[in-house]
Amino acid sequence: MSSYLSFESDRLYLRPTTEEDAALVLAILTAPKALKFIGDRSLKSEEDAREYIRQRALPQLRERGYANYTLVTKNTGTKVGVCGLYVRPDLELIDLGYALHPDHEGQGYARESSRRIMHAAKAHFGQSKLSAITHAENTASIRMLEALGFKHKGQKSVAGYDGPSEYFEVTL
Repeated sequence: MSSYLSFESDRLYLRPTTEEDAALVLAILTAPKALKFIGDRSLKSEEDAREYIRQRALPQLRERGYANYTLVTKNTGTKVGVCGLYVRPDLELIDLGYALHPDHEGQGYARESSRRIMHAAKAHFGQSKLSAITHAENTASIRMLEALGFKHKGQKSVAGYDGPSEYFEVTL
């Protein structure tokens, strides 16, 4: 994976997610908030999470040069979440997404990593606009997207998500 770009922010290293991050991905995507706001990805084991990474993140990384990034704290080396740029068939724009391990929510990591990924989207990947989706009841995510400069554009149905998602766009 060293041939792909990694990034850093004040407190975090952001590196492409690999199969070695299966335990983190499993913990994030099986947490109650993720099940409610992202949906059930049918992950029951670390092997399921490795397969999820192999099928979802790695092909896009190889094709586009960007995908999901694992967030690692600089001070302790702890993996705290993921943030990335996602190609979604139902969206015209590249989608900014993020999710934190439940033990590391509320510490500003999602905002910090999102800002860094937004900068990379423009500077390294030639994007002039991004989209973002979130669940209508995920008020913390909605507030954060607005603080990052995203504008609410209505609702969109996106494959893999139950019901319509709140849809946002930002010009970089």
